[in-house]
Amino acid sequence: MIYSYKEVLQKYGSRYNIEKALKNKEIYRLVKDIYSEKSFINPLILYSKKYPYAVITMDSAFYYYNLTDVIPNKIYLATPRNARIIKNQEIEQIFMDKSILDVGKITVKVNNEDVYMYDKERLLIELIRKRKQIPFDYYKEIIANYREIVDDLDMYKIEQYLSLFKNDLNLSEALQREVF
Repeated sequence: MIYSYKEVLQKYGSRYNIEKALKNKEIYRLVKDIYSEKSFINPLILYSKKYPYAVITMDSAFYYYNLTDVIPNKIYLATPRNARIIKNQEIEQIFMDKSILDVGKITVKVNNEDVYMYDKERLLIELIRKRKQIPFDYYKEIIANYREIVDDLDMYKIEQYLSLFKNDLNLSEALQREVF
């Protein structure tokens, strides 16, 4: 179980009891204001708890959905454009307009913990949007894996999501050419 400072304070009653529990290794401080009963937690869970307004996206989500076998060296988090800059070497922060931040956001279970992540349809659109910023071989691997699951994708969702982006016609053409 993973706890915020507020939750661990509620559980142990006081700062003194928290420090005692830390010393007795009943709980562990993973990062500032995040605690767990285990000394190591999956980084997806850890940073989802630390930044509850953020959504896991791009490389982290591609790997989670088995669309690539490349283990990401950072956790990719989509945050509102006006969010505070996350100063953490383990995180790649992607700023998004508030109007599209929650589009395609779902809750997935990672080691029995809830994590916000984009669904496969939204990730496909993000992949196409950022195709010029992604290494070509990596992009082609993910596109090839999308082609294998194309029948499982919800086309209606993709059309709805596309309509929210300014360059929806260009994105739609690229999707038709690359995936469908």
